[in-house]
Amino acid sequence: MRFLIADDHILLRQGIINSLQHYFPETDFQEAGNSAEVLKILRNLKVDIILLDINLPGRNGLEILKDIKVLYPEVPVIVLSMYPEDQFAVRTIRAGAFTYLTKNTPVDQLANAIHHALKGSPYFTNSVIALLASEVREKNVSSLQKELSDREFQVIRQIATGKSLTEIGIELSLSVKTISVYRTRILQKLGLKNNSEMINYAFQNNIIAPRDF
Repeated sequence: MRFLIADDHILLRQGIINSLQHYFPETDFQEAGNSAEVLKILRNLKVDIILLDINLPGRNGLEILKDIKVLYPEVPVIVLSMYPEDQFAVRTIRAGAFTYLTKNTPVDQLANAIHHALKGSPYFTNSVIALLASEVREKNVSSLQKELSDREFQVIRQIATGKSLTEIGIELSLSVKTISVYRTRILQKLGLKNNSEMINYAFQNNIIAPRDF
């Protein structure tokens, strides 16, 4: 059995591996620190499951997740992220993730989710179940927010934390002009006028929280 752990922090990857070796002692753990390494490993090795972080250098985890579901649809992906469920869970599951877990998830719960994924059976935390139920019931809640693309959603989060367009461009490996285009689209889609209104919107709609600073 082979697992792929994709996270840009080496110590975190090794911590996950050390924790999971108790539950999966015969497993070959592969590590990737960015999106290019993820795709390189998948091209060369058969992988049984992927644990994927959202914050990867270059193309982010959401974009890579979509690539994986097109190129390797049989490989289950568990998104393991620092962000709380209400910010990214529905988006990642909609993009093809098997489930969404935060990085403070107990290791036995993570192992349980992996066992479910390997069997192809659903696994969601109570928080994610509630979010998915709300998604089905409430068509009006954050309807404008749902119009944002994954990249636009990522940009509004970055702007709301006070980062400049230049800083965002460097982090996302995009030009300042491209980030500016995303900013304009966000303002138009959400009916906002400036960054100040964008920041207020981000807080009011749980796109970002004080803990993200």
